[in-house]
Amino acid sequence: MKRLSIALVAAASFAVASAAFAAPPAKSGTTSKGAVLTDAKGMTLYTFDKDADGKSACNGPCATNWPVLKAEAGDKEGDGYTIITRDDGSKQWAYKGKPLYTFAKDQKPGDITGDGFLNGAWHLAQP
Repeated sequence: MKRLSIALVAAASFAVASAAFAAPPAKSGTTSKGAVLTDAKGMTLYTFDKDADGKSACNGPCATNWPVLKAEAGDKEGDGYTIITRDDGSKQWAYKGKPLYTFAKDQKPGDITGDGFLNGAWHLAQP
């Protein structure tokens, strides 16, 4: 019985440690313009010049064209990643204070068709 208790304590400790060191919400990828942050599917992430102070200015039709990198309940901040609250109350990932988005017109990993969009207001999110 004592061995079982020790095993359970060890397993619980490992689970807590794993949760505290959760993987970052974005990965690194490579495009024709160099290293970028990507979502879990490898799609390029972008930042928007009109966002300020960790607040998204991309709502409504903008958010349809530029889907946000959603944060889920239980996600943990760290390594430069923070979670912001959007106007509709949903949660979004930000990197170094800049909210992160994908671009609806990017078709496959490595696409960067949103870079420079809207007179240069959209940029590749870079590590």
